[in-house]
Amino acid sequence: MNATFPRLLTLLRKERGISQKEAAISLKVSQALLSHYEKGIRECGLEFVVRAADFYDVSCDYLLGRTADKSGAMIAVDDIPDSESAENGKGSVLPVLNKKLILNSITILFDVLQRVDNKDLTTEISAYLDIAVYTAFRQLYFADTKNPPTMFAVPKHLFTATANGSMGVAAARMAQLTKGIGGKLPPLAPDALSKTYPLFASSLFNLIKNAETRLAKS
Repeated sequence: MNATFPRLLTLLRKERGISQKEAAISLKVSQALLSHYEKGIRECGLEFVVRAADFYDVSCDYLLGRTADKSGAMIAVDDIPDSESAENGKGSVLPVLNKKLILNSITILFDVLQRVDNKDLTTEISAYLDIAVYTAFRQLYFADTKNPPTMFAVPKHLFTATANGSMGVAAARMAQLTKGIGGKLPPLAPDALSKTYPLFASSLFNLIKNAETRLAKS
């Protein structure tokens, strides 16, 4: 059993708003055993996975972390709507897929920021994303040594340190600015996101899954 299962098992119970004792009764296990499953101390059998999937109305694939969609659907590039009417890319499918995942997720992010209506927070999040895009494009640009370096003001020997430092500062400011705004935020639990953003929520869920998979390998 992977590390995703205990986290999702706990998350689904909390989303349902029931205690561990209540869930254990419905799942036909002791509270102590369910606690072990939720903490990842013990591994359950296939029978429990199926029972839990039925109880929480999700797929076994979702519980096991194989898909970010609760129904178990595997996302394909043609299934992801464009946040804007962008043209279809040619060549590899991967850039098109990732582009859609990122654009759709950013659509949700900035809609939430618009609802929160905090200028400073929007500025810091935008700065963080600006530098990320700047960094990626700059790396591609200098991959071709024929491109003139005059397009960028920051010299090569300072680029990595300044970019990482600026992103770190923006992240720290974000953390500070998000304190105390909970009451202004719209509901962001998975079910609420799926209801508010039916076209884009699956993109965000898959982006989160991809990011956490990469972070786990770091």
